[in-house]
Amino acid sequence: MGLPRRAAESAELRKSLKPLLEKRRRARINASLSQLRGLILPLLGRESSRYSKLEKADILEMTVRFLQELPASPCPAVAPTPSDSFREGYRTCLARLARVLPACHVLEPGVSTRLLEHLRRRAAGATPDGGHSRDSGRPASPAPPPASPPPAPLGGPSLWRPW
Repeated sequence: MGLPRRAAESAELRKSLKPLLEKRRRARINASLSQLRGLILPLLGRESSRYSKLEKADILEMTVRFLQELPASPCPAVAPTPSDSFREGYRTCLARLARVLPACHVLEPGVSTRLLEHLRRRAAGATPDGGHSRDSGRPASPAPPPASPPPAPLGGPSLWRPW
């Protein structure tokens, strides 16, 4: 007669675990929405401090609108070569950076402008291996020294750098 007892125990266990599982699920949803809010507001050029009390539905609507406004990437009939794919990705990244960088106020406007101009010049001849598409037989000329010293790093040594 152990079968009914085990069934009762497992039903009891499910009843006691259900609120805990639901609490965890809601916590995951809230954490993801919080991350999404932190990602979407800078992309839309809005200050996080002014939008501290956004409802979950508002965050989702803003994200949907942002994604709908992204240019649709054409689906070419012929697969692009790796270097074409790299160039297209570079240009797309550069276009997004040009929209987001001034809105984030991470760099001084002059530095931001110089950085974007430098990246635009590099986009014209960049290849996936880091070289240039010009004549590979001759060595590249060294870059001229910077006109002014580079700006001091923001936030000190704790600032994360992707390189």
